[in-house]
Amino acid sequence: MARDTSPIVKQSRREGYALHPKAHKIMAKKSGIPGQHGGGRMGKQSLYATQLREKQKVRRTYGLLEKQFARLMDEASRRKEGLAGENLLQMLELRLDNTIYRAGFATSRRAARQLVGHGHFMLNDRRVDIPSIRVKAGDVITLRPKSATSVYFKEIDEVVKNTVQVPLSWQKSDVKKLKIEVTGLPKREEAEADINEQLIVEYYSR
Repeated sequence: MARDTSPIVKQSRREGYALHPKAHKIMAKKSGIPGQHGGGRMGKQSLYATQLREKQKVRRTYGLLEKQFARLMDEASRRKEGLAGENLLQMLELRLDNTIYRAGFATSRRAARQLVGHGHFMLNDRRVDIPSIRVKAGDVITLRPKSATSVYFKEIDEVVKNTVQVPLSWQKSDVKKLKIEVTGLPKREEAEADINEQLIVEYYSR
């Protein structure tokens, strides 16, 4: 299972955007680009550079490699309905790891990805270990019975307390039962607010 293992704080500083909750505090002290000459951004960015940085920001936010992200953008562009940028964000939000993160069962998408990769969850009563699986309306995600005895899930109430709980129209979560029901499709306003998806569409339209 391919993944980007570079430090998330360094990625966050490069993009000028907190990609992980722990990055907020560190970026308050170190705001420049990482590296010997990363004290500040030189001059005004070109349109291409702006598009590239937005693409990298979103790709790293959701934890995808470049080929994965490009394939998803291609699929989003080929859809007959909806805007390509909004289609892209919708597909990213419907990833299994993101769904678990949004439900508050993990403090970050990286943590949710690890939980899925270790096979802790079941999708429609079948054990899954692929974070990129895309859920759909009617799907039910539950905790694997054997995982209920792990220390992490015994202390899940504390995990949920440390996550930002935002009511979502497309899923219902039950912390006590560790169950998530997918009820619809994510709306644009339910994805990250400070994303300019049109810049990403323009980047891939060059």
